[in-house]
Amino acid sequence: MCEAAELRNIMLTLAYDGTDFFGWQRQEVRKKCPSPVKTRTVQGVVEDALEKLHKAPVVLTGSGRTDTGVHAAGQAANFYTSIQSMEACRFVPALNSLLPHDVRVLDARETAANFHSRFDARLRTYRYFFITRRDALPWELRYAWHLRRQPDILLLNEYAGLFRGEMDFTAFAIPGDKSKSRFRFIANACFFFEGDKLVFEITANAFLWKMVRSIAGTLIHFEEKKLSPCYLHEVIESRNRQLTGPTAPPEGLFLWKIDF
Repeated sequence: MCEAAELRNIMLTLAYDGTDFFGWQRQEVRKKCPSPVKTRTVQGVVEDALEKLHKAPVVLTGSGRTDTGVHAAGQAANFYTSIQSMEACRFVPALNSLLPHDVRVLDARETAANFHSRFDARLRTYRYFFITRRDALPWELRYAWHLRRQPDILLLNEYAGLFRGEMDFTAFAIPGDKSKSRFRFIANACFFFEGDKLVFEITANAFLWKMVRSIAGTLIHFEEKKLSPCYLHEVIESRNRQLTGPTAPPEGLFLWKIDF
């Protein structure tokens, strides 16, 4: 590799089908015999493609980590390259020719040398998709939660309105979350229909582990039981995970976009 001053910083926008990935983050699952076994992750397969292109290892930094089975329509990531002769946009076809069918590079652009896709991200937007009122087509079950009923969108939006602003999300934290602080700032949260699918969209500065799925599952559970928004407010204030609802399945969740 070249000296650090000669490296170019390239930001990628990525889309992927998370069904067959063990999440975003590169990792190894170790076995006693005979050697460590590499687990398939999005970061891992993109780094493999970058290594083939550069003929040397390249580290890819993502704007956030998606869990097993979670998808992305607008994940952002950056890497440093020693390749000087290629326009940034040419990394799109170059990498896509080396990537598996379930990961695509949508955009590539050169950015400031000190740009960091995680630390410079200002807001992250997730969308969770539901199929309601009808039977799900077979392939749709990879990308949505099939509710088999029509929820009350007005009540759901009353719930969603309680999440705007900065607050403690301990009630929606999953055991094992290692965040030092459970406070997060929610810029927007709402339900709407896109075609015949119900969508829950939520935008925040950052999220706890499985926080979006925990919120989505809770709101659907509370709506089905017709619990009042006042009760939900009490649950949020309680910081008690035992009072919330189930965690929604990963299939319906998409990392939708990153704002810098």
